[in-house]
Amino acid sequence: MIVLHHLNNSRSQRILWLLEELGVPYEVKRYQRDAKTMLAPPELRQIHPLGKSPVITDGDVTLAESGAIIEYLAEHYGEGRLLPPAGTPDRLRCTYWLHYAEGSAMPPLLLKLVFRRVETTPMPFFVKPIAKGIAHKVQDTFVDPQLKLHLDYLEGELGKSAWFAGNAFSAADIQMSFPLEAFAARGGLDAASTPRLWAFLQRIHAMPAYQRALERGGEYRLG
Repeated sequence: MIVLHHLNNSRSQRILWLLEELGVPYEVKRYQRDAKTMLAPPELRQIHPLGKSPVITDGDVTLAESGAIIEYLAEHYGEGRLLPPAGTPDRLRCTYWLHYAEGSAMPPLLLKLVFRRVETTPMPFFVKPIAKGIAHKVQDTFVDPQLKLHLDYLEGELGKSAWFAGNAFSAADIQMSFPLEAFAARGGLDAASTPRLWAFLQRIHAMPAYQRALERGGEYRLG
């Protein structure tokens, strides 16, 4: 049986959603972040050396990385669903978004999270103004312009088709859900400035399998 090693408030939520879409039997093993550091617990290193989530085990297979997991599960259990036919333009777009989500979209979002935390982290009073000044400067001159660049790009891409890889819902939309939810939490995605992306989030949040995944996964809140 497939086992998902699931960390709260993490990328593994979209693997839960995929498993619900596929309708295959699976087990969830839950892990909680450290309340102070927000890091995954050391127990995850017993499953994979990097100690991060998501990780799945499926028989003798242990697999990390969201894109690889999504592609593996869709290929082995999808029965033709969620991956466009091989060799088609839609399949190429699907592969692109599977890589883009973590390779291009997430780095500026992670930088935003880090520099926002610099502003609120306790530190000696004589250091804090300097640290906050640096954090503001980096966000204003690099991070925020990068976030806007990606948002504008993504908003335009969703103007080309109903879903990210074409006119059919696919694994690409599941993979893209996490960065878009992070954009909504801290990257400027909203109904006024990015209406297509906002509508995409409303559509996926209303999907029955997405709702079932929330029930199975528990706490899911991105800051």
